[in-house]
Amino acid sequence: MNISSFLSLFKKKLKSLKLPDTILIKKLKEVSNNNNLSIYENITIYHHTQSFCIPLLIIDPTRGIYLFEYKEWSYDDLKNATVSKATNQDSSNKGLAYEKTHDFIKQKFNELIHNDGVPIYNYLLMENLNSEEYQYLDESFKELLPYQKIIFSNSVESDILNKLNESPVTDSEITDEAQIMGNLLVQYLIFSKNGNMHLASSAQMEFIDSKIEGIQTLSASAYSGKTSSILLKAILENLRNPEIKIIIVEPTILACDLLKQKLLNIIEYAIIEVDLTSIEIITPIALVNKHLEKLNKPQLVVILHIDNKLMKKNLDIADLIICDDSNLVSLEFIDYLIHIQKKSSLLLVNEHDDEDANFRFEENFKKKKLEVIFKQSNQHAKTMQTISKLLEENKSNDILVVGNNLSKRNLSVDLEFFISQKAVLIDGSKNLINQDLDNIRLCSYAEISSMSCEYVILLDVGEASLNEVEYALNLAENTAYVIYEQSSENIEILKEKNV
Repeated sequence: MNISSFLSLFKKKLKSLKLPDTILIKKLKEVSNNNNLSIYENITIYHHTQSFCIPLLIIDPTRGIYLFEYKEWSYDDLKNATVSKATNQDSSNKGLAYEKTHDFIKQKFNELIHNDGVPIYNYLLMENLNSEEYQYLDESFKELLPYQKIIFSNSVESDILNKLNESPVTDSEITDEAQIMGNLLVQYLIFSKNGNMHLASSAQMEFIDSKIEGIQTLSASAYSGKTSSILLKAILENLRNPEIKIIIVEPTILACDLLKQKLLNIIEYAIIEVDLTSIEIITPIALVNKHLEKLNKPQLVVILHIDNKLMKKNLDIADLIICDDSNLVSLEFIDYLIHIQKKSSLLLVNEHDDEDANFRFEENFKKKKLEVIFKQSNQHAKTMQTISKLLEENKSNDILVVGNNLSKRNLSVDLEFFISQKAVLIDGSKNLINQDLDNIRLCSYAEISSMSCEYVILLDVGEASLNEVEYALNLAENTAYVIYEQSSENIEILKEKNV
C-alpha cells in the first residue's frame, strides 16, 4: 500500500501544520540550547510565487540543516501497514515531504548563491510511537524511516544528540547562520549600510510576524534596524495576503525615495513576487491630499494643514498604515492618522525609549558607541575647521551637517572656496534622482529623515525641537559634533544625557 493512501485512512489528524509544544519538542529544544544549535519553529520559505512551510528546522554549525517532520502516528496506526516511498508530496498529515522540501531549499540556494547551500538531514518526530514498538513494524516502514532518523516518544536527550551527531561533519566550513537562514527566510533578511547581511533579531522577528491591530507603537532608535523591519513587515504581509493594501508614511519625499529603493533591493535580491502597487510609500502631505481629492477640496503644496472637515470624514485608504519617524511629524498629523485608521490598523514608529510601546528594538547595530563632542565657538568658523579636519582621513560623503536654512546656505557658499570637495544642499522636497548624496551633505532639521553618516555636525541646536536634535544626533555612526555659540536648554539636556 502506498504511504499516501494508507495514511489517508487515519482518523487522527493534526488541525494545522504548526508545531505543538510537547514534551518531545521540549527535549529537542534543550538539546539545541546545550549544544550550540539554533532552532527555528513553524517557518515559511518564500520563493518566486511559492511558499513552503517547515514545522521545525535546526542549524548545526558543523554539519548543516536538520529538518524535522512531526507526526502523531501511533503503533496502532502503523502496525498493519506496508508502505512504499511517495514522491512529490506536500507537507501534510498524510505523508512525508522530505524530497520536495530538499528540492525547494536547494532551488532557493541555487538562485540566490548559485550552489546547493549546506547539507540537509531528515528526522521524524514520533510523539506517539516508542522505540520498542518500532521493532514490530513492517520492514518496508523501517526501510523508508530508518531507526536512527526517528526521535521517539521515549527518546532521552542523549539519544537525540547521538542521532543528530550521526550526520557527518562537513569537510569545508559552513557559511554562517545569517547567510544560511537569511537566504532561506528572506522575510528576516536585513542588509547593513555596507551591503553585508544579517538575520533579524528575535525582537525584530517577533515584530515582523506579529498581527497589527488597532493602534500600536514601535520604539526603536537609529541603527536598530527599524526601517528594514518595517519593509520586511510590509513584504511579509503582502506575501501572506496579496490583496492587502499598506501605506508607509515618511516625513519627506527624499525619505520616501530612499525607502522605495531599499524595498526594491530587498525584493530583487530575495527573488519573491510582491505586488509593489499594494505597498505605497508617501509623505504626510501626499496622504492628506488623497483625502482632499476625494472631497473635491484644493490640494496642499508645501505646508501640511489638517482641515477640520477632514476630521469629520472617513478615509478608507489602506488595511495597514505605518508612520515611520512619527516623532518628526506634527501632533496634528498623528491625530489625523488616528482618525482615519478606524477601519484599518495603525503602527506609529518613533525613536523615543518608550517602555509602554507594543514593540521595542533595544539592540543597536552601530559599529561603535557614539561619541558626542561639544564645541562652544564661532559656529560658522568652527564648522569649516571641523569639516576640513575630517576630510584629511575620511570621504566627503562621510560628513553630514544639520542646521537651519540660513546656516546651510552660508556654509554651501563658503565651503566652495574653503575645500576641494563638493558640498551639496539637501532638499527633502525633491526626489532622490535630483540629489547628489555622494558628497558632503548640508541638511535642515526638517529634512533629516532617513539620513545617516559616519560624522554628523549639529548647528543651531537651540532653534530646533529636542526631538529633531536627538534624531539628528543619532544619525551619526561614529562621532557627532555639537557646535554652538551660546548654551541653550537643548544643549544642557544633550550634555546631561551624554555624561
